[in-house]
Amino acid sequence: MTTPPVKIQRLPHAAGLPLPAYATPGAAGMDLACALPADAPLLLAPGARAAIPTGFAIALPDGYEAQVRPRSGLAKNHGVTVLNAPGTVDCDYRGEIAVLLVNHGRETLEISRGMRIAQLVVAPAVQIMLEEIGELSETARGSGGFGSTGLGST
Repeated sequence: MTTPPVKIQRLPHAAGLPLPAYATPGAAGMDLACALPADAPLLLAPGARAAIPTGFAIALPDGYEAQVRPRSGLAKNHGVTVLNAPGTVDCDYRGEIAVLLVNHGRETLEISRGMRIAQLVVAPAVQIMLEEIGELSETARGSGGFGSTGLGST
């Protein structure tokens, strides 16, 4: 599959940090690193949340979005995740990408410069046209939601 190039701008406070990159040939997401100053790590206490800078901005092509997703290791080992997962970066946004982390764990976690804090997944984004009608067509499921199909229930 041919993918369009995505322009990336390194911001001054990200000097010396790697650009987002895929860790393996089969990875869906690029690792995002923390761009806090080296001498000013953030202590993310249990229950706290913070917007962490990544030090770059991107210009996505029309028809694409980027999703900021949690890293499984931070979630498993520390209970730290992306609060608005997935965070959406629209194709017309040109500001710095920041990661909104929340600590659901029991211990404070130090977030330091260069630490991999999230993943960035770029995907096609479709805009739809809404057509207002009086009633929707019937389906076997109907309006049942929140576990109504029985999956995962006991």
